[in-house]
Amino acid sequence: MRDAVAAALALGLLVIAASLATTLQMFRKQRRRAREGEHTLGRRIVAEIPAEDDLTLFTEDAEQFHYGVQSIDKHHIVAARILINGAVIATCVSARATPAAVKATETIDDRPEGIARDRWDVAIDTRDATVVVECGAIRERVSQELARAVFDAVKDELRRQGGGAA
Repeated sequence: MRDAVAAALALGLLVIAASLATTLQMFRKQRRRAREGEHTLGRRIVAEIPAEDDLTLFTEDAEQFHYGVQSIDKHHIVAARILINGAVIATCVSARATPAAVKATETIDDRPEGIARDRWDVAIDTRDATVVVECGAIRERVSQELARAVFDAVKDELRRQGGGAA
């Protein structure tokens, strides 16, 4: 009797493990198809940012940055800010930006997450709006590297277009 229960339990655990492995493989294929789709559109992947239920890609092509389904025209960018918990820690401003268009020292409203985890974001100021790329609060190093990759890509573009000042 005891052997039959142990065998049933072992079989149940094997079924669960196989199910988890299949699901993991499905997500890997999904991510690979998304990356390949971006490459076929002529886009370079800057960062894969963890979202609530999946990864959000921050990509670029010759004319635009793409954050998920949102597009940011490179020629409309006037500044970029890297934020930790909503406070600005680094800024790059386009040389062609007007002072009224730049919100370089403006703090983004902090969320009530407390100080247990630092949240890293990049605010990209365009002529018309501000796009906040939420890089997360997973672990300090991972989120920081994602934010830095996004910020550096935007900063490099501002410099290519006529000199961005940090």
